[in-house]
Amino acid sequence: MNVIIIEDEELAVRNLQSIFKEIGSITIIAVLESIVDTVEWFELNEDPDLVFMDIHLADGSAFEIFKLVDINCPVIFTTAYDAYALQAFKVNSIDYLLKPIDATAVKKALNKFKSMTKGNVSSDELKKILSIIKPNIDYKTHFLVNIKGDKLIPLIISDIAYIYIDLNIVKAVTYDQKTFVMQYTIDELSALLNPKDFYKANRQFIISRKAIKDVDLWFNSRLSINLKPTAPEKILVSKARITDFKLWFG
Repeated sequence: MNVIIIEDEELAVRNLQSIFKEIGSITIIAVLESIVDTVEWFELNEDPDLVFMDIHLADGSAFEIFKLVDINCPVIFTTAYDAYALQAFKVNSIDYLLKPIDATAVKKALNKFKSMTKGNVSSDELKKILSIIKPNIDYKTHFLVNIKGDKLIPLIISDIAYIYIDLNIVKAVTYDQKTFVMQYTIDELSALLNPKDFYKANRQFIISRKAIKDVDLWFNSRLSINLKPTAPEKILVSKARITDFKLWFG
């Protein structure tokens, strides 16, 4: 069985590789970590037998992939977050695995797909499932953040200009330049914020569309994003993700 892994977390990739080795008879033909890489791969290659796809990728939601390219093979979705669409996947015979993923869960999912090999899931069927899933996503409108150790105050999402990692601490900066420590990782926040309004520019920064002042062309075909208020360090978008950034911003 030929599979591809679409996953931006190195530990998660290694975990799946280890599980596949234990199970046997599985060949990993590609490991992709972004929407851009995945779209390009499917445009240039024949579909694999099966896809293991993380929902929350470095450059956005994996659901965007289905808008850009046809995927005509079964998909097993993986995520570290609540299974908000678990029942929809089960009904449509597409599995949904919660991280951390173990060998038992993978074996059950593979057995399910072996039982349906006579009728592969079509791209249209996947799109129907996505139409069920997407309206059920409740993005955050505010957070309760801690100040002075013993007080919580509401932080309205629309007030956030950018979020970044500072010495391993995740901080949100508002348009009036107030800074709040967040009790989430960058990846968790990327999943909780509406991707129409916020973009994970790289592993250090999530930026608001409204905060973008302008964009500079940078060395090695990268982009440098300038915000208002100004970020404490340069925000660079890699060459591989420029198309995705332009699609998001446009």
